[in-house]
Amino acid sequence: MDNLSSATEFCLLGFPGSQELHHILFAAFFFFYSVTLLGNIIIIMIVCIDKHLKSPMYFFLAHLSFLEILVTTTIVPMMLWGLLLPGTQTISLTGCVVQLFLYLSFGTTEFAVLGAMAVDRYVAVCNPLRYNIIMNSHTCIWVVIVSWAFGFLSEIWPVYATFQFTFCKSNLLDHFYCDRGQLLKLSCNDTFLTEFILFLMAVFIIIGSLIPTIVSYTYIISTILKIPSASGRKKAFSTCASHCTFVVIGYGSCFFLYVKPKQTQAAEYNRVASLLVSVVTPFLNPFIFTLRNDKVKEALRDAVKRCCLVFKE
Repeated sequence: MDNLSSATEFCLLGFPGSQELHHILFAAFFFFYSVTLLGNIIIIMIVCIDKHLKSPMYFFLAHLSFLEILVTTTIVPMMLWGLLLPGTQTISLTGCVVQLFLYLSFGTTEFAVLGAMAVDRYVAVCNPLRYNIIMNSHTCIWVVIVSWAFGFLSEIWPVYATFQFTFCKSNLLDHFYCDRGQLLKLSCNDTFLTEFILFLMAVFIIIGSLIPTIVSYTYIISTILKIPSASGRKKAFSTCASHCTFVVIGYGSCFFLYVKPKQTQAAEYNRVASLLVSVVTPFLNPFIFTLRNDKVKEALRDAVKRCCLVFKE
């Protein structure tokens, strides 16, 4: 490729290794993706149809599950195609822009929703008498709208800045999707200032959405410890356990991927961190919010019973 021209399409190198390894990875990731879709769709359906799950907590959970489906669907189908048919994983510059923008926007929206869920748990535990007044349907709808708007608007400049560079070193992208760090490696321009600004924006978005969670859980733990009975403390904590577990996994993996001054990390590092964000976390979401939540488990059992009755008839 001419060193003075910029790439108009990229070839995604995907995963190194033999064809046998690629087939094993394809089977594993296809299983993860199928379970992710099925599990999160089930959560959305039972939240919509079960009258016992008509609280703000489950309203936000349904949106979180929908976002998990979108995040993983933005990345995984193309990754699976590359594993099944190596050498055919090419993507246009426009396709690369769209994929990166959607991936980052859905992820940022997810952080905002997680922050809203933490505040919801704070109001439920620390101010239960005013819970229905504060977290009414109008408030919940506006919180979700603002979360989606923030997620998409906050990623316009980072994606625009990424694709302002000239990608003239090569069009071979050492990743299974249009990873920003690997894209910047292909640039012939000086990317230091842009990388530093992207780092500051990542800190603002991730830490900024984590602060409400930290503050909320500080008050929640303080309130729970004041409950005299052990059963009361256990019941109060059980309402927050699922969300807390998901926050640790979700934020932990994103810290490794995005909160670093140098965006152009080694491809192997980026691949592992990206798999945690786009495959493992969405896969775990249905298990975290069903196995640790009695109401969701009860709703699932009721749904299975109703299905069995329908089939018997």
